[in-house]
Order: sequence, then C-alpha cells, then structure tokens
Amino acid sequence: MLNVHNIKKYYEDKQVLKGITFHLKKGESFGLLGPNGAGKSTLIGILTGLIHATSGTITIEGIDVKKETKKAQQMIGIVPQEIALYLHLTAKENLMFWGRMYGLKGKELKSRVQETLELIGLKDRANDQVKVFSGGMKRRVNIGCAILHQPKLLIMDEPTVGIDPQSRSHILETVKTLNGEGMTII
Repeated sequence: MLNVHNIKKYYEDKQVLKGITFHLKKGESFGLLGPNGAGKSTLIGILTGLIHATSGTITIEGIDVKKETKKAQQMIGIVPQEIALYLHLTAKENLMFWGRMYGLKGKELKSRVQETLELIGLKDRANDQVKVFSGGMKRRVNIGCAILHQPKLLIMDEPTVGIDPQSRSHILETVKTLNGEGMTII
C-alpha cells in the first residue's frame, strides 16, 4: 500500500533525513517516533507531496507521490500538528467546507458529514461554533475533516498533543476503529 524507499532530505548542506525506508500493507498502523528535530514533520511533508525529497521514492498503491502528486494526495487524509479549522464556523460547517474541498457534494457530502460527526462523537455539538470547543474537541473535528473523504492512508502529526485524557482516549479509540475498518494509519 505504502512504499517509502531511501528518502533523503537536505536543506542546503544540512541532512535532515538519512535514507528512511519502510513499507506498509493495507490496514496497517505505524507509529513514527523520534525526538524533536528528528525529521518526522519533514517526512510527513514529503509523504503528502507538500515537500520534495532530495532523493528516494514514495508510492501509494503504486502511485509515485512526486510524479503524480495530486492523484496521490486524493488517497491521503492529513491531521496536521496545528488545528486547521475555521473557528467562527460550526463543526458541521467545517466538515461541509473540507468535504467540498475533497470534491464531495450533495447527498454524499451530507451523509459523510453525519457519519463523521457520529464517529468523532460530536453529533450533538454539530451546530456549535468551533471557537467554543475545548482543545480535544477541536482535534476531533480536525480528524473528522481528514477522514471525511474516506482516505486509504491517514497521516496524523501529533494528534493528541496538549489535550485532556478523555479526548485523548476518544481519539485513540477512533483511530482503532478506522484501522479496524482497513484504513492504513501513520
């Protein structure tokens, strides 16, 4: 499903990634661990086609991320380290917005938004503005935006940083559910 082969990244004369290689089968879950400054976020940027590697290749279901970036990106859901939501919009409005960005519309969009609100445990708060949510609730909406289009690969950059234990538990249970349904997760 995902093949990462000998990824190297230099910024000027500083080597940030030194030949990263790993392979994931469909439905696997993979933890990318390392101290601050180890290059995790850089690798995520390369996996998602937002940054180009200096050398090496990444394919998702045989699609080269560097050569066919847009096609590869359609198969990826990304949960960034920072919250990427419109705080003045409701949870539902954020999901509707991001769903449209993924090309969803009509009944399919509405259906996926409802399913996602249920999965992230915020169906009863769908019409509340995100600005009134706790940090953990915002993170759950952020995850909802990333999974709305049912990606084959979900990449999460520190999804539980700075949140309460209850929200952390809910997020980890959501990840287990998605992984159990066959989604590949980093």
